[in-house]
Amino acid sequence: MAPLIRSSLLGKRERSAVRVQELLDLSGRVAIVTGGGTHLGKAMASTLGELGAAVFLASRRGELCEQAANELRAAGIDATGLKCDVTSEPDVQALVGRVVIERGRLDVMIANAGGSFTSTYIPRASIDEFRKTLELNLTGTYVCAQAAAEVMMPRRSGKIITLGSIHGFLAADKRFYKGLNFRRSGPPYQAAKGGVINLTRALAAELGEWNIQVNCISPGQIPRADTDPAMVEKARLNNPLEVVGRPEHLKGAVALLASPAGDWITGQNIVVDGGWSIW
Repeated sequence: MAPLIRSSLLGKRERSAVRVQELLDLSGRVAIVTGGGTHLGKAMASTLGELGAAVFLASRRGELCEQAANELRAAGIDATGLKCDVTSEPDVQALVGRVVIERGRLDVMIANAGGSFTSTYIPRASIDEFRKTLELNLTGTYVCAQAAAEVMMPRRSGKIITLGSIHGFLAADKRFYKGLNFRRSGPPYQAAKGGVINLTRALAAELGEWNIQVNCISPGQIPRADTDPAMVEKARLNNPLEVVGRPEHLKGAVALLASPAGDWITGQNIVVDGGWSIW
């Protein structure tokens, strides 16, 4: 028999004898995952769908989101792929508005869209690259969080999950990348992700009175399929578990923070890196 716990869920309403399975159930919930068409976003969208949520995958590459949504639908998940530029406030508001019109609610916003434009480094770094990296990662997260909060506040319920990085609190060791066919992100990305982590704390403080939990997930190195194999092996040996990071390694943290299981967790940065950052 599953263990019984006492928990206060969905606002101040007391519920006793809540089973763990209930805490992780997202049936009837509606979620948005930005940057949802590939890699980490796709894995996170899959997690929400597997727990019962209807999921909207959105990014500037709408065709990839629709392709990913097709794959999720084939697996029995209620998924929709849409185009949205997270740096555009009208785009994000239109996305959230469409979701609410079609489904009547928004329960989870995962502000995952991000990346690095860095190709130049100090002392000849491009300030334009710096601005673009901040705009995509930090401004985009803020725009998504604000649009989500606007529709969550009247219902006094919601989950906002941001995406940081171990490079949001660690500098990149240039020695690690020597001899590898891999472009390091550099200071612009580290500044942007550091901002996302503290923005998460600030948003949690702002939105707590409306019973909206805001948390950050900071992944370690999770290579893409086309990553230089030498880089993959070096990353494997650079964490104490000696395990290559995979998108599905984020599924547990997503399940916790998006579900009622995380109702008393807010303003936190959950690091999922195989132990990379403990050294």
